[in-house]
Amino acid sequence: MDFGLATELYPDEYRYQTEHYSPNNNPLDLVQVIQQLHASLDPRTVFACYGKVLGQHLPIQGVRLSYGEHKLSWGKRYGISVKRQLICAGMPLTIQYQLLTPLTPSQTSNLKEIEPLLLQPLLNAMQYQEMSMQAMFDSLTGLGNRHYYSQSLSNATARAHRKQGSVALIVLDLDNFKQLNDKFGHKCGDYILKEFGDIIRATIRNTDQAFRIGGDEFVIIVQGNIHAAGLLCERIVSAINQHSSFTQFGVSCSLGAAESHDTIEAEQLYELADKALYQAKAAGRNCYKLSQNQLV
Repeated sequence: MDFGLATELYPDEYRYQTEHYSPNNNPLDLVQVIQQLHASLDPRTVFACYGKVLGQHLPIQGVRLSYGEHKLSWGKRYGISVKRQLICAGMPLTIQYQLLTPLTPSQTSNLKEIEPLLLQPLLNAMQYQEMSMQAMFDSLTGLGNRHYYSQSLSNATARAHRKQGSVALIVLDLDNFKQLNDKFGHKCGDYILKEFGDIIRATIRNTDQAFRIGGDEFVIIVQGNIHAAGLLCERIVSAINQHSSFTQFGVSCSLGAAESHDTIEAEQLYELADKALYQAKAAGRNCYKLSQNQLV
């Protein structure tokens, strides 16, 4: 499920198939190892590089790492298990190695030389990942923000123009949200926005993307046609009507959807969906309307 950056973000767990270990008599070049580990700002790639370096010099066929919320995996999950504890930026970091054979004293010495070299490049990559997320995600709801929405919609409509699948857009707006804010305050309003984000997150499919683009306005890029968008709209309206907080505060949702085709650009697709949204508002709110692909 993509909330704005799934194609650029990295999963918590990444597996990389190790090569068969064969003794390497070449001396360990720590400078080269440092250069290799610093070559990427993708935590997966940094860790895979670390695993590959180890596999070239030691009988290690798999490595797993746990650091805060981060979990990375490279290679195989079986063999002789050795767990080591390190400290990275003041926090505990656990590495578990899967060995083909027990390490000799010289191999243990090599591991202790290579191991600390991972920490700084991995920390750099994780911090860069976090900054990238902050730049592309709405901090309140965890959905994509306006900037990432613009990029994603342009990419999605371009794919549709190349006949690589249908794309539809849903524009969502909360009904009576201003009255809620005025009566109960922004803290209550933020709670409703966050809950709405959770409803969207639980409702969309893995291939869809959801964004908060301002205030109580949200959009969903649907990988599918207008009928798929309509089914998604139905599920969202139903979920909100069954949510106790929304019914308690008298908040509902109006939605409008439109489907892209060859002659429609990203901005026009939004205009069509937005027009359908206002048709839903005019029809009494708490419902959705599907565009007939007419701007005027």
